[in-house]
Amino acid sequence: MSCNLSRNSLTLTINDNAILLGTSKYYLATISRQNSEIAEYFFPFLFWLLSLSLPVMIYPENFEQKIGFSEIIGLINDACISNLGRYFVSKMHFSSKPEVIEKLHRQVSEFRQMLDLGKPFPISGYFDLHEELLLLKTEGSYISKENLFDLKTSLTVIGEILRLFKNTEEGQFAELKVLAARFEFPSDILKEAAKIIDDKGEIKDNASTKLSDIRKQLQNKRLQITGETRKAFHRAKKAGYLSENAEITIRNGRAVIPVKASDKRSVKGFIHDESASGQTIFIEPVVSFEMNNEIIEFENEERREILKILILFSNLLRPYLLELTGAYHFLGLMDFIRAKVLMSKKINAFSPVITRRKELMLHKAVHPLLFLSHRTNGKQVVPLDLNLTIKNRILMISGPNAGGKSVCMKTLGLLQYMFQCGIPISASPDSKIPVFEHLFLDIGDEQSLENDLSTYSSHLLSLKFFLSNANTKSLILIDEFGTGTEPQLGAAIAEATLEQLAQKETFGLITTHYTSLKLAADRIPGLINGAMLFDKEKMQPLYQLQTGKPGSSFALEIARKIGFPQDILNRAKKKIGVKHFRFDTQLQQMEEDKLLIKKKQAEIVVKEQQLALLTEKYTHLQKEIESNKKKIIRDAKVEALEILKQSNREIEKTIREIRETKANKNKTKVIREQLEIKKISLEQQLINETANPYRPKSAKENQEQYKKNHMDSLKVGDFVEIENIDVVGQLLNIEGDDCFVNVNTVRLKIGKEKLKKSDKKPKFTKQRNATGIINDLNQKVADFGLSIDLRGKRSEEAKELLTHYIDDAILLGIKEVSILHGKGWGILREIIHEYLQTVNEVQHISNAPVDRGGAGITIVVFK
Repeated sequence: MSCNLSRNSLTLTINDNAILLGTSKYYLATISRQNSEIAEYFFPFLFWLLSLSLPVMIYPENFEQKIGFSEIIGLINDACISNLGRYFVSKMHFSSKPEVIEKLHRQVSEFRQMLDLGKPFPISGYFDLHEELLLLKTEGSYISKENLFDLKTSLTVIGEILRLFKNTEEGQFAELKVLAARFEFPSDILKEAAKIIDDKGEIKDNASTKLSDIRKQLQNKRLQITGETRKAFHRAKKAGYLSENAEITIRNGRAVIPVKASDKRSVKGFIHDESASGQTIFIEPVVSFEMNNEIIEFENEERREILKILILFSNLLRPYLLELTGAYHFLGLMDFIRAKVLMSKKINAFSPVITRRKELMLHKAVHPLLFLSHRTNGKQVVPLDLNLTIKNRILMISGPNAGGKSVCMKTLGLLQYMFQCGIPISASPDSKIPVFEHLFLDIGDEQSLENDLSTYSSHLLSLKFFLSNANTKSLILIDEFGTGTEPQLGAAIAEATLEQLAQKETFGLITTHYTSLKLAADRIPGLINGAMLFDKEKMQPLYQLQTGKPGSSFALEIARKIGFPQDILNRAKKKIGVKHFRFDTQLQQMEEDKLLIKKKQAEIVVKEQQLALLTEKYTHLQKEIESNKKKIIRDAKVEALEILKQSNREIEKTIREIRETKANKNKTKVIREQLEIKKISLEQQLINETANPYRPKSAKENQEQYKKNHMDSLKVGDFVEIENIDVVGQLLNIEGDDCFVNVNTVRLKIGKEKLKKSDKKPKFTKQRNATGIINDLNQKVADFGLSIDLRGKRSEEAKELLTHYIDDAILLGIKEVSILHGKGWGILREIIHEYLQTVNEVQHISNAPVDRGGAGITIVVFK
């Protein structure tokens, strides 16, 4: 068996004995078939090349340019750091092997995850030394100092990447670790390189003992030259041969003295240069000249020693050339995968779900190049939802010109091609894509004067190729199907071609304007119509794809919008014929009805959700009220019973004490006061237990309350009794805490706290019993609504109603209420908000959600 494959200057020869891999740039390998695993170890792309022999078919040859893939390659190429990565970009190719595609996408996903986690991945030092390493195959050749520095730098970067993978958890970045395990990292070479060259690219002094000695002697000699030159400079300056501001300078790499031209013969040495004016001569002193010649000898000796070091290192390096080739192959792959990740982030792309089933589902897909262009111009791209199945495998899209038909087709073609090249696609990650072996495209004008091809002839040749090669693993993309010739004949040929492609169970996306093809899609099994939607009111395309029904071209409407003569359009309408016009009109009406129904359905869903929410809220509130009602009644009954028991005990005690004192007037008076104080305490306790959460008052507080009630009840004209004196007078005037009393025509000034009404009990606010309070509360809770409608009310009326409503809500402990005031001019809403801001019990106010009324309803939440 013998096979030869060639792609981009890479040649693969397979015969019965060996596999030979060669390129003008990469290391040449001859691998016996018995050791073919070595090929996979060092050349992972070898088996990818073998996969090229699979029956993959892309049509036409310029498919990548037509579909826009060339621009995608350019974006990835720009994201590469080095030529190593760009080499792999140039080798990127369409694959029909699902396992290969899955592996490529896993590599990109893992790399993206690594970057998202903030792993310190190196992004510099990606040097390509393939050609230099090839030269080292020859005995006696050696690596240059510059290439040695690049070798050390790049191997350091590779080592950092390997350590990064090594320090991750087991199972993390599995595919990337597989790539790293395919070569043996030459760590010994890196160590030796680090001993020889420093981080500035210079050979180290201690690279060898001899080099260290030579450089020490060089340093000493240079110091001597500097000293001798300075001595000569000072002698010449002292003798007046130099100008005042003269300094030692460098000419031709030597230290020289700037001597006046008139005194040049007074200073012994060698002239190296003169100034532009000719007034200054640059002379190297004789002593320095002789020493500089010695330095030249040392420098030559230094170069010979460095060359010897480089040769020795190259001899050490030569056995590792294969491992180094694998290492640089890995570095290039890392650069390539990283570039794909960066490009994916730029176009908001993700890896879809690969499916073995015959279905294609794109969700929220956009054309990546259109996405970048629109983002630059501040525009949004309308996403595409597309679904092809074995039942509906060929989509026939119709609709207005410039409505997005061709963009849909190009989006599908480009994303499918990107996917099978291992590149994430600009669509939702839940999209499902199968693997095709054939991608066929017919778009644009392929006419050729050289080949005597017209536009229609080129379309026919494409269709002929499709019919001959299409099968169940083909994806066909045809733009403006049937055009280029007489419409009736072109449509007939197109329809017959459709029937044949449908029988082959080919997948495809086709655009057309022909009515006969729209009708054919409804009767040919496997075909389904689709339409690009158009806004008839605004007379502009919506760029939305809707499957199931054909679309109208809206030719007359678009012509009317651009100002085409109306009389011409009227005549055109007559020429079209009533039947065709009605068909188009019905299509339009059908789409409008469909959109309206869809909108109403969405509104119904929202209303149902709101109703369910309100029902749930009402049921919960009702249960809570019932539970609280029973508890309040139970607790009130228990408390009322206890209060009655206490009252009875106090009354019995009072009666007993009165009897024991035999109705002594003063003692009886004190006992009655104590009983009154106890009465206030019990009443206060009843109020606290039934309606007030605050604690009961103490005995001292009750006594003070008793006095306060008596003092507050006093008024001018009352008959009052002075405390501890059996004197009754009439209250004439009250000034603060002082009172003026007429006693037997005598006007007395007495403190208010020493007076009490005579012959009548103090007036107390009568408290209702617990049962009455509870019943009122329960009735208020049952009747209370969680919303109030103030629409149409006048400001004063609305505010009065709102005040009572908010008071009731606070009394009943309601947590949230809604106030319906409508939108209008916003005056009523402003009045309501101003009032609510004065109520301390209100925690915050806000507008209702849009689906519940928005700014027309205010939500009030209490503390």
